Amino acid sequence: MNNETIKVRATENDQILEVIVYSKKAEQIEVMIGEGVHSVKCSLTPTANGMAYAGNVMGREIVYERSRDEVQADLDHDKPSTRRR
Repeated sequence: MNNETIKVRATENDQILEVIVYSKKAEQIEVMIGEGVHSVKCSLTPTANGMAYAGNVMGREIVYERSRDEVQADLDHDKPSTRRR
């Protein structure tokens, strides 16, 4: 099984975390942080200006620093059936 991973930044200490993508749409990205019984699911939604995705996990903010348009372009490239019209 080949899981897609992305790198997100924890804003509290600027730590970079590699997380597993659970589902990915332009409107929302769901990721798993951690492994096994210690994993936590988190939803990342576009910021107000659309230049990044942000979410909270256990009271801490994480940010995926790619724009909504870049994520949509990735989806269009990977799955042509999800292309916006």
